[in-house]
Amino acid sequence: MADPLDFSGKTVLVVGGSSGIGNGIAHGFRERGAEVHVTGRRPTAEDYAGEKGSDLAGLIFHSLDVAQAGAVESIVLPAGLDVVVLCQGTVRYGREEFERPGWDAVMEVNLNSLMDCARIVRPKLAANGGSLIIVSSVGAYHAMIGNPAYAASKAGAASLVGSLAQAWAGEGIRVNGIAPGLVPTKLTKVTTDDEQRAAGIISRIPAGRMGTPQDMAGAALFLASPLADYVVGQTIRVDGGMTLS
Repeated sequence: MADPLDFSGKTVLVVGGSSGIGNGIAHGFRERGAEVHVTGRRPTAEDYAGEKGSDLAGLIFHSLDVAQAGAVESIVLPAGLDVVVLCQGTVRYGREEFERPGWDAVMEVNLNSLMDCARIVRPKLAANGGSLIIVSSVGAYHAMIGNPAYAASKAGAASLVGSLAQAWAGEGIRVNGIAPGLVPTKLTKVTTDDEQRAAGIISRIPAGRMGTPQDMAGAALFLASPLADYVVGQTIRVDGGMTLS
């Protein structure tokens, strides 16, 4: 029997795959044989050299700043696409999200650009019976003091999974999502770099640890594989049980 997690001959695009969770997901597919394209907002792959959480070796890099409305229209996509993972995200601290500029900046990246990207990749995924995976956050399911735009945008992202799944399943596109728990990345370092805050959160995680980009890659590989052929419109919480209570 063929290995359902062998992606040899498949082409994968990870938007936001230059670092953090997206980078871990990208390498998960690369290690299983896929040709993997990633996007990042900097001009070249070399601009990420030496940065913690960013490894572009073996990946095909495309510069794309999804914070700029309409920017996705200019990206040159691979000839065929089998899997697309939308993993872009941003956050604003210092109560910036309570004001319109901060709110708009977060919404543009975390929600508007998801629909822009999904719209662009839809024809290629339909042609190959492909999989679209939207990465949101467990922040979609609870209040986040100080970050109303982040929480609302992630709730919107989780909702978008169901809407697109229902709309596009008939075209052969399976749409699902992943909601990560606490994973050390550039966006979460305000928490993960604070030993006291991090310890407090870990104490409430049944698994007893923070997540890793590799944990998220495992979920993405499953959702994109034939093992999940009958999984449609679901967002899997990959949080070590953090949201159980």
